[in-house]
Amino acid sequence: MTKLLKTLSEEEKALFLRKKLEKGNVLFRENERCEFVGIVLSGSLKIVSYLSDGKEIIYNEPQAGQMFGNNLIFSSEPYYKGDIVCQNDAEIELISKENLLELLRRNPSFLTDYLQAQSDFTKDLNDKIKLLAISGAEERLLYYLNLHKSQITYDSITSLANTLFLERETLSRTISRMEAKRSILRQGKTIILL
Repeated sequence: MTKLLKTLSEEEKALFLRKKLEKGNVLFRENERCEFVGIVLSGSLKIVSYLSDGKEIIYNEPQAGQMFGNNLIFSSEPYYKGDIVCQNDAEIELISKENLLELLRRNPSFLTDYLQAQSDFTKDLNDKIKLLAISGAEERLLYYLNLHKSQITYDSITSLANTLFLERETLSRTISRMEAKRSILRQGKTIILL
């Protein structure tokens, strides 16, 4: 169970609604009002919009231990910016705004953990904004490697390209060039900055 939920009593845990979802299930739709903060217990989600040509824009990919809806629920415009879709079978906990406020008021440990998770989310968002500001593919990959202490492991070139906001082909060529220059080492699905 994620750190956020470890400090809760059984009574406090009852404020959450647990959901089990299968790969491909849509939990919430774009422009639907955000009524809950979610915590991913297992599996992963993606928050995604689709362009008219069918291309995906992935805003976020909450993994086990991460939250979603936390930046929207207290917003003046609390509407999802994309569909929330299960990338694989997932289990999540949902808590309404009213129950969350109650929990934040009465459990200082949960409040501290929630604020830390919120701060980490904001830091990650700022890292993503900086990544998008970098125009060159090689510079983006170098920046991402530096963010992750000079080593990254990825599921596929496509998923890494999506993370770096690059075309798959561009990233493949960039990795090949950087390997030839010996600025990186690729071992299976791990890239190490040399």
